[in-house]
Amino acid sequence: MSEMSIGELAKDTGVNVQTVRYYERRGLLAPPHRTRAGYRRYNDESVRQVRFIKRAQGLGFTLKEISELLTLRADPETTCTDVKTRAQAKIEDIDGKLRLLQAMRQALAELAETCDGRGDGYCPILKSLDDCEGCDI
Repeated sequence: MSEMSIGELAKDTGVNVQTVRYYERRGLLAPPHRTRAGYRRYNDESVRQVRFIKRAQGLGFTLKEISELLTLRADPETTCTDVKTRAQAKIEDIDGKLRLLQAMRQALAELAETCDGRGDGYCPILKSLDDCEGCDI
């Protein structure tokens, strides 16, 4: 198992040094071995963990959810059902966000239809945003 500096870990995993430190502070990354001079030294497991975190973020998991996944990953009693339950919850969360984005898109498209784009000083889009008391979106 090779050891590497924080800069090497950051480069190998495609994050910056501050991100590695942040993951440590959040408890997502185990504290590294330190040299006598106090320099952090990381191992292959650190690389694996940072890559895990980045992939999970890419799938939409929050850092809190990733922490839970890391806990599951480390627990030999974890079942696929445990992990699948969290994945399904994330899918439902994403579906809700997609519905909200579609509603936002529809509302904005309707506003855009009201504007002829002439730029004559009156903008129905801005007027609508000013006048929208109690609007859903």
